[in-house]
Amino acid sequence: MKLTFLGSGDAFGSGGRFNTCFLLESGAKRILIDCGASSMIAIRKFGVDPATIDAVLVTHLHGDHFGGLPFFLLDAQLITRRARPLKLFGPPGFEKRLLAACENFFPGSTQAKRPYEFSIAELSPETPHDVAGFTATPFEVVHWSGGPPYAYRIEADGKTFCYSGDTEWVDTLVPAAKNADLFVCEAYFFDKKVKYHLDWRTLEARLVEIGAKRTILTHMSAELLARLGETACETADDGKVVEF
Repeated sequence: MKLTFLGSGDAFGSGGRFNTCFLLESGAKRILIDCGASSMIAIRKFGVDPATIDAVLVTHLHGDHFGGLPFFLLDAQLITRRARPLKLFGPPGFEKRLLAACENFFPGSTQAKRPYEFSIAELSPETPHDVAGFTATPFEVVHWSGGPPYAYRIEADGKTFCYSGDTEWVDTLVPAAKNADLFVCEAYFFDKKVKYHLDWRTLEARLVEIGAKRTILTHMSAELLARLGETACETADDGKVVEF
């Protein structure tokens, strides 16, 4: 597999980073994991052709994780002139929230005829789902967003990737990331405990139990970005490419 961090930032652009958006590839399969509000800018900056994306998998319903989708869909219709099918996946409540966002930003856009096959699916937790050739299993985490927030365990071609999404510590992260080839995890603060977010020290204490081969921190606040040398863990950056 190959992962490209198109956006590795938090909701507030800390460190000048784009909102969360990852490109995951395995062979010819290509999906986006999250598509935050700034994602079309990141997609253009890093030279990704949005027409080659087969699916978008959303962790939770905050704008910095799915707010770029109205722009992605309008680009597919008017600019990229997409022809291949596009599948969108997310937690329960995803379809209603996405269509409302599209109408708020671009009134009438949900009624426009699309020149490509389009579908939205809402995923149940702890059940494997086929996401454009990847097997994605959602694990419910703890991050209030108006719908169930998910971490995802994603498998393809003998490799396993896990992304925590945004969450405070929850024990479901252990089976979600257990022995993964790559675990990308939020670490919002260094050691400050806040509801709905994870800090580095809490995560550090559980890494042996999780047993991932490689762990990369993402979604870091300005406070953690100022202390990167103290984390003893690899960190994400916009444009970073990881093969595993």
